[in-house]
Amino acid sequence: MDCVSERSRISSSMASIMYTNAAYFPNHRVYEGHTPGMLNYGCINRVYYAHASVAQDGGVFLSDEWADARAPVDGVQGGLGSLMHLKQKHRHLQVILSIGGGTAAETFPIVAGNALYRDNFARSSLGLVEASGLDGIDIAWEHPNDAKQGQDLVALLAAIRIRLPEDRFILTAALPANQTILQFIDFRAAAAYLDYVNLMAYDFFGSWTSTSGHHAQLYAMNKDEPSGSSAVTYLMSHGFPAKKILLGIPTHGRSFLRAAGPGQHFRGCGGDGGVFEYGQLPRRGTRESVDKRHVAALCTGGDGGFVTYDNVETVQAKAGYCKQKGLAVSHHDRLEGPRFRGYAQAVTWFITDLVKGLFYSDAPADSKDKSRSLIAAGFCTLHTS
Repeated sequence: MDCVSERSRISSSMASIMYTNAAYFPNHRVYEGHTPGMLNYGCINRVYYAHASVAQDGGVFLSDEWADARAPVDGVQGGLGSLMHLKQKHRHLQVILSIGGGTAAETFPIVAGNALYRDNFARSSLGLVEASGLDGIDIAWEHPNDAKQGQDLVALLAAIRIRLPEDRFILTAALPANQTILQFIDFRAAAAYLDYVNLMAYDFFGSWTSTSGHHAQLYAMNKDEPSGSSAVTYLMSHGFPAKKILLGIPTHGRSFLRAAGPGQHFRGCGGDGGVFEYGQLPRRGTRESVDKRHVAALCTGGDGGFVTYDNVETVQAKAGYCKQKGLAVSHHDRLEGPRFRGYAQAVTWFITDLVKGLFYSDAPADSKDKSRSLIAAGFCTLHTS
């Protein structure tokens, strides 16, 4: 998708409306040759650097000191160092430290359930944020498993806000877009502390489910299935403002072998642990199509069987949904840099209230083909009428 022709229209509209287009940058990506300097900051205004670790006493520390602070990255030391250098060049850029991830699932319940540990978490988070010049933190508990843990999450957010006041720091939480998990959290109370919820509207189906399904569907095939829209509706109906919701876009697909579509039994999964990066899709010898009713892309056959994912068309539809709902933005799980150069370079970012948007799960997994870039597609749709 070529956005160059849209530059003048985007630039003229920026003063009146602004959408957050955010992305996670996993620190392990520096070992694969991906760096923060490769990203196009004409399309992205917030980067979540993932992940810092948390100790059982609440102490927060860098998970990979070499990658984060010592390795040569973009001419400076470490991935965090690169982002801090880029912040000086791109004044609109916000850098958030994401704390936790999958490895912290056992630690967070211990920390959040103890008042002393909660305060230690808040204090050490503040220390890292101030030492690095960061704009805030993201809680990637992933996720409370019962009502007690849900209450503890809100208590942790309250403790953090004492040390990281809202007039100085951004506080977000990444949560699965599944009502079986969201039901444990008092979102009306959480809204008093959180700037955003990063709603991970993907991984609804995978190797762990009994049947295949669209893993990032915006609309469910039946009332018992999770979906992005049902999770958004749940949050809004439980007192969490739409303008504080970031809808997640996956930059990976899920594979189901010996299945030809959703709702079927399958035998194993292709790819790496059942996953193909978006840049590897559609698979060779297959034809890509879009389920418009449920807003999901797919390809069938080849070495992946039935593969479900997001593409440019579905991201455009999801960005349009965000604008209709008044959501804060989208976040992309994976960021790929060089392919975004040339997009919207003339745009001036206006730092106003950010009131609609998307996030992406891992930027380096996006397509190298400019016409298939998810991040560029989301940006252009969010900022054009």
